[in-house]
Amino acid sequence: MKKRIIISALCLACAFAATAKEEILKSPDGRITVNFSAFLYSVTVDGDTVIEPSPLSMTLTDGTVYGGDARLRGVVRESVNRTLPTHVYKRASVTDRYNQMTLKYKDFNLVFRAYDEGVAYRFVSKSSVKFDVRSECADFRFPGNWKAYVPYCNRDEGTALEEQLACSFENTYEYVSLKDWDRTRAAFLPIVVESPCGYKIAITEADLFNYPGLCIQNTEGATALTGVHARYPKDVEQGGHNNLQGVVLSREDFIAKDCEPGAAFPWRVIQIAREDKELAGSDMVWKLARPAEEGDWSWVKPGKVAWDWWNDWNIYGVDFKSGINNDTYKYYIDFASDNGIGYVILDEGWAVNLQADLMQVIPEIDLVELCAYAEKKGVDLILWAGYLAADKDMDNVFRHYSQMGVKGFKVDFMDRDDQEVVNFYTRCAETAARYKLMVDFHGAYKPTGLQRTYPNVVNFEGVHGLEQLKWEDSDKQVVYDVTIPFIRMMAGPMDYTQGAMRNAARDNLHPVGNEPMSLGTRCRQLAEYVIFDAPFTMLCDSPSNYIREPECTGFISAIPTVWDETVALDGRIAEYILMARRSGHVWYAGAMTDWEERDMKLDLSFLPSGRYKVKIYRDGINADRAARDFAIEERVVSSEETINIHMAPGGGWAASFEPVSE
Repeated sequence: MKKRIIISALCLACAFAATAKEEILKSPDGRITVNFSAFLYSVTVDGDTVIEPSPLSMTLTDGTVYGGDARLRGVVRESVNRTLPTHVYKRASVTDRYNQMTLKYKDFNLVFRAYDEGVAYRFVSKSSVKFDVRSECADFRFPGNWKAYVPYCNRDEGTALEEQLACSFENTYEYVSLKDWDRTRAAFLPIVVESPCGYKIAITEADLFNYPGLCIQNTEGATALTGVHARYPKDVEQGGHNNLQGVVLSREDFIAKDCEPGAAFPWRVIQIAREDKELAGSDMVWKLARPAEEGDWSWVKPGKVAWDWWNDWNIYGVDFKSGINNDTYKYYIDFASDNGIGYVILDEGWAVNLQADLMQVIPEIDLVELCAYAEKKGVDLILWAGYLAADKDMDNVFRHYSQMGVKGFKVDFMDRDDQEVVNFYTRCAETAARYKLMVDFHGAYKPTGLQRTYPNVVNFEGVHGLEQLKWEDSDKQVVYDVTIPFIRMMAGPMDYTQGAMRNAARDNLHPVGNEPMSLGTRCRQLAEYVIFDAPFTMLCDSPSNYIREPECTGFISAIPTVWDETVALDGRIAEYILMARRSGHVWYAGAMTDWEERDMKLDLSFLPSGRYKVKIYRDGINADRAARDFAIEERVVSSEETINIHMAPGGGWAASFEPVSE
């Protein structure tokens, strides 16, 4: 309670600061305007207010305030319009066009950027020595009791507010008005708020380094949302899942320590979409992230991964006992090799349990032999690691397995975003890059652009993915699937782990650990490979099941995981999504619906002029009852045509388009 009072008092101090000249920043197209005065900012779009005057400030432990009555010493303005090449992304290049306003003060600068798709601001310190941050005031005040898509922190009811921030960042969305926000609960980012004018306002952050992540709360039942941070951990003990997590016992009275001189703090991002589909194609977080260091990143090879954990190593039709052993992994490697799958992952279980020591391998696994076998088959291996195990002697562990031939790590169960864990992400990415290892972060907070700074960071969880259906029987997953492309995915790639070959209609789902199923149709699973951004994409099901489904396996095997072009064609949050992507000369399109049976038209004008051989995977006539029912069509179409799409409830649709030589 004391912490909340301090922050609220600071916000009020900002709000009643002496009247100052108003500084105005407009987006390049002139439609978005930021107004700033006396440490209050507001945002309008075409004259409509979407953010009312909202306070912002930062307080250091020595009493210095970035805000309050600080006197403005000057303003520097600039305009940027450039094209940026990308590494491991959903398009080959990104247009970076914005206007920027830097407000100069004695101890700090405050920087605003205005893009055509939104605005962002950040503090930049002028300190010449290291310093600690006690608190930050980051408010987002809306003009009315608007509706919001809220992913509450997934902790038990009644959990203390700060304890909620130590979570896995996996939850479905509650669609509530701002005043009905549960005041006892915080939410993780991104969130989306809807204006009556039709705008969608997405709030998140970018370029998060050496600072805790931002979450959101509404403690007053008003239309204002307030940022909240986990305080710096004071006492941490080993515990949690299989003794692989850091359990925080107590915290300091500040949120960040040892901030570097001249530190640039995270961008507070407000993306404004006039159409929902703009969120699904967003580049804003990527653009605000710091670029990778110049050098050779060609060794980063995104691709698809044959995954063992979701299907519980449950293979059949073999003459050995399946499980966590070399025979089973050789079977996975053979499957990957036969189907052009680049990677096989050894998930939890290959290292000795409860030891948090990645140098202790169980006797059933011979990693040297597996690496040699995989190399002979043209397949690479990825290893799973718990957070504390990865952090223990990280340099030695990464060097050891890199020399063995392992190509990356899936690091899991951080389940926090305080400064200590945020710094772990950076240290892990940097150390992995030194040994040319890729990283997939699970048990992770949302992406904030680290994948741009370190292109070897190829995916993040922070998503209520398919794994949840191993133990949940809720029908919310289908609606969630057509919500995340507009909200969670605007922050960056997401390891949803799709590809189930056992599919359940709405009333047929039941949780099962060793033969799990997905909710919705088979073609929905295929469409997710088109729609979900995931440079490192899992094939979640058993190789034995894929072998029995060659048509679907062929589609999954062929589809790229990074793209030259991405186009969000149509969609409405929580209802449906239609996207197209290009790799080389080949285009893919995918669509998904909620629980409504849906008919759509796909205008092929997104294709360059010409004729194309199209291969369509569509829901079968009985897919509403037998979700595995699907049909395949092949024909030649023109870019001037329109294709009719029909989807069953919980359904999907996917297609590839290859140019036909005249």
